[in-house]
Amino acid sequence: MLESKRVLVVVAPFYRDIADMLTQGCVDRLVEAGVEATVTEVPGALELPIAIRIADEMEGYDGYVALGCVIRGETSHYETVSNESARGLMELGIGAGLAIGNGIVTVENMEQAQVRADPMRKNKGAGAADACIALMGMIGGDSARADRPDTFLPDSEHIQMADDGTDIRHV
Repeated sequence: MLESKRVLVVVAPFYRDIADMLTQGCVDRLVEAGVEATVTEVPGALELPIAIRIADEMEGYDGYVALGCVIRGETSHYETVSNESARGLMELGIGAGLAIGNGIVTVENMEQAQVRADPMRKNKGAGAADACIALMGMIGGDSARADRPDTFLPDSEHIQMADDGTDIRHV
């Protein structure tokens, strides 16, 4: 089903260690699903939507994943970068109908970023790959999960929210 799909993973490596962990989680998940993954880098999170738009016009990938990390600092730059990069990705998804997984981690500090990129926890790069796979399935008319075509929930019966230990059951 997904074997012939190609996904471009666009990474903003400002925080290299975090970006590398997100990228590894993302690529591992895509390969596991049988998707061909190509990775490219851009200077920062604001360039992620622009790079995806350019790549779509030039190459026409089946899906895209945007990865990066934005950590709050002492100025309002955090809000601008966080909001505008997310807005740009949403516009591409809604306006152009692109399958985009948003893996831009927006956090208060490096410790929070490390938790969200940790491969032993819920790596947000892998989560963004899951979102992209699900959306590609919808666009292609195929279910991203053949055993549960009505949903795009993870295989687990529980979802742990925000690492607070609270389990939520799927209904």
